[in-house]
Amino acid sequence: MIWGFIQNQMLGMKWLNELIGKILTVVGLDVNSRLGGSIQFFIYDVLKITVLLCFLIYVISYIQSYFPPERSKKIMGRFKGVSANCIAALLGTVTPFCSCSSIPLFIGFTSAGLPLGVTFSFLISSPMVDLGSLILLMSIFGTKVAVVYVVFGLVIAVVGGTFIEKMHLENYVEDFIRNASAVDIDSPTLTQKERLEYAKDQVVSTFKKVFPYILVGVGIGALIHNWIPEVWVESILGSNNPFGVILATLIGIPMYADIFGTIPIAEALLAKGAQLGTILSFMMAVTTLSLPSLIMLRKAIKPKLLGIFIAICAIGIIVVGYVFNGLQYFLI
Repeated sequence: MIWGFIQNQMLGMKWLNELIGKILTVVGLDVNSRLGGSIQFFIYDVLKITVLLCFLIYVISYIQSYFPPERSKKIMGRFKGVSANCIAALLGTVTPFCSCSSIPLFIGFTSAGLPLGVTFSFLISSPMVDLGSLILLMSIFGTKVAVVYVVFGLVIAVVGGTFIEKMHLENYVEDFIRNASAVDIDSPTLTQKERLEYAKDQVVSTFKKVFPYILVGVGIGALIHNWIPEVWVESILGSNNPFGVILATLIGIPMYADIFGTIPIAEALLAKGAQLGTILSFMMAVTTLSLPSLIMLRKAIKPKLLGIFIAICAIGIIVVGYVFNGLQYFLI
């Protein structure tokens, strides 16, 4: 009962949805109509995600202040083999929220001489799995789904990085990165006040970048939730379409958003009858393989390595989608 209260009222903020519904009713809007329901969904999800976003960025940024690039490089450099990939994937969970923000760190780690497979484990994990996604997924899909999603995301990162390492593709990194001279800089010692100030600055900076995608994502979610017939969603992304996972992954790749922009779309799709694994494959594809991030990554690596990276991520995402679809009745 206690955890149910935390999940529904604190993380899910169901009380806020009820409050907004009452306010809209008082001003004369029928929340049971399509228009009224859309407005309620939009206001509720924007406020809920904004509050969680700011809180999570603050906490994660504070944690991140203990892991600047120099320190992260030293930590990853102490490990070898698969254990190094595991550490890189875990460090990716406390780094920026979108794939484009992760690429400069990937370039820095690669230039510093870290093994290519290790840096790719970081690159895959960073946008796909973070502490924020864990909390947000818990607020909508429940604890089981959130934990399994994070575990599978880390598995894709570790397996993908290990596979790239075994293929010895170092020559497919652009020369300006391979020939860069590594500079060892001691990690600065920050005071508690400076860490808190850093966390506050990160909240403001990230919110400015992310908020437009929240508005777009919630707007799409409201449209799906109240205007698109359930039978349409079920026919395309439901259990009757065995290619739903593949379709969702392919649709997600050209898009650009982060976990905060895709959550409301996922919430609406689930309510309309889309399968869980299909939805999560869409989210993973959007956050990990967005077109802008792939264009940026192409500046750092050659086409063959870029193609292998895309193939590994896409195959992993599709496999995870089908696994989640098979486990859906046990998780929800």
